[in-house]
Amino acid sequence: MTLDLLAPAKLNLFLHIVGRRPNGYHELQSVFILIDLCDTVKLTLREDGKIVRTGDVIGDIDKDLCVKAARLLQSHFPTSLGVEIDVIKRIPAGAGLGGGSSDAATTLMGLNKLWNLHLSEEQLMPLAAGLGADVPFFLLGTNAWVEGIGEKLSPISVPVMPFAVIWPGVNQPTAEIFSHPDLTRDTKYVTMSILDAAHEWSDWMRLGHNDLEPIVKVVNPEVNKLLTTLPQFRLTGSGSAAFALMQESEAKRVFEDLPENWKHFSVKSLKIHPTLSALSC
Repeated sequence: MTLDLLAPAKLNLFLHIVGRRPNGYHELQSVFILIDLCDTVKLTLREDGKIVRTGDVIGDIDKDLCVKAARLLQSHFPTSLGVEIDVIKRIPAGAGLGGGSSDAATTLMGLNKLWNLHLSEEQLMPLAAGLGADVPFFLLGTNAWVEGIGEKLSPISVPVMPFAVIWPGVNQPTAEIFSHPDLTRDTKYVTMSILDAAHEWSDWMRLGHNDLEPIVKVVNPEVNKLLTTLPQFRLTGSGSAAFALMQESEAKRVFEDLPENWKHFSVKSLKIHPTLSALSC
């Protein structure tokens, strides 16, 4: 039995750093939305209990989030079954688009079905949290208001919106940005009630800003070039990708003048995760 599943990317419509905990973790507020730029995660059942990783692999296989997700699921919900995980990457790595986290969440969803575990979201969520900060969001499967260190998720309704996404061909380590001495951590706390004023597409882009953007522009010349040349674009997460609310026809004109090594995508937001149905099987 084989499952071909989609793992969507995400955008941070804004990202405010509102404080820092004694343990060094940052308190944030954000709106995460799913977009239709997707990796493909192919899961093929194995009877021998082994976890095998093929396809596009970045770095050490033992540190691969899909492999870690499968092993974690096996350890908490013992099964004699295994899986071959084949991932086709379309989401750039180290871009702030959540590709690795999304692949891991899709692996959890898919194995729930492939191994006939019949687990609920509530049962899988602690495993997702142990894999990485963004994995619970992708497991939630809907757009969300995000608080705390990323673990407080409130589902929200977001209209389908068109975006242009540009990745300037370089990665941006998240830790470098959050540990930077010039990062501000005192943006004013707001409540979800600000979403009540979001009636038009453009209203969603006016909800806030990205506190990480000024730091990334300092430490990453390619991102600085992108955001300086195209000031209508906003960083997602800690970057290095940026996005703008933009119809496909306008995006095509913008894309014509980009450096050859930059990747670009015309995407739309999603209302639900395309693999979410696996949780009900």
